[in-house]
Amino acid sequence: MVFPPTLAPGSHELRLSGAGLELAATCHGDCHAPAVLFAHGFGQTRRAWSASAGRVAQRGYRALAYDARGHGGSDRNPPDLAYAAQQFIDDLIVVAGELPQPPVLVAASMGGLFGLAAEARWPGLFRAMVLVDITPRWEAAGMQRILGFISAFPEGFASLDEAADAIAAYLPGRARKSEAALREVLRQGADGRWQWHWDRRLVDELARDGERHQDELSAAARAVRCPLLLLSGGRSDLVSDATIGHFLELAPHARLFVNTMTNDIASGKPMRLSAHYTDQRALRDPAAVWGGLRKHGVSMIQTDEPLALQRYLHGADTPR
Repeated sequence: MVFPPTLAPGSHELRLSGAGLELAATCHGDCHAPAVLFAHGFGQTRRAWSASAGRVAQRGYRALAYDARGHGGSDRNPPDLAYAAQQFIDDLIVVAGELPQPPVLVAASMGGLFGLAAEARWPGLFRAMVLVDITPRWEAAGMQRILGFISAFPEGFASLDEAADAIAAYLPGRARKSEAALREVLRQGADGRWQWHWDRRLVDELARDGERHQDELSAAARAVRCPLLLLSGGRSDLVSDATIGHFLELAPHARLFVNTMTNDIASGKPMRLSAHYTDQRALRDPAAVWGGLRKHGVSMIQTDEPLALQRYLHGADTPR
């Protein structure tokens, strides 16, 4: 692990040793404080965690976010070495294992899956784990939609505006990507065209066969004993009521956090669990919404109507 010479509070770029290659990383805050390790999803970079890592650092923790191999500023596999899930798991074990104390892992999508596998293989690697919108099984249709989008532009984009248009069409209702945000996920080639920042080999060598690992990932989740928190936000193509229920069966000690403050931005799709249970609906039918969340095993509910929730819980738990 290579650190810069000065580790004063702030944000510091650094290179980490992975399993046979180097990974680009950013340390936020005091790099000697207890660590929270951030792992991003497929097609993202460590920059996806910048805002969250900054807030964690303000609380006195060391927030360490890194680019997975083949992504962002991290090394790519050489041409004769195909990408495989075990390489990413090994990288995570090396990064976490070289920290002075086991970190809390905060991981989205791909990062969360590799986190489960790493903890199952090396119990005690993490002090606790926070999984963001990912479960050991996922919705196949949602995965196909994601793969369809990321594979749809093999020649890249002629301009950042063209890329922003494509992303806006894929994610209708979301804020349009700024030029600064696009420069974090795209790289301009010598021909002037903009390509995704990740190695294009990753789609065929890693992502397309992910479904065959679901049994292994389920076994890993069953083996994990550290504290687990699953965050569900309602805009996921991958996570549904069924996949959440399956995960809670595998890891009954896990806690589930659902944000019910806002509805999903409608796109004609069936509503997911957290998009279905909103504050607006809860005020009309608290038993169906808040009661339904409790039935699903939710142990934390974020709401803008705390007094109404308290009244419902008091009534629901009062013997009749």
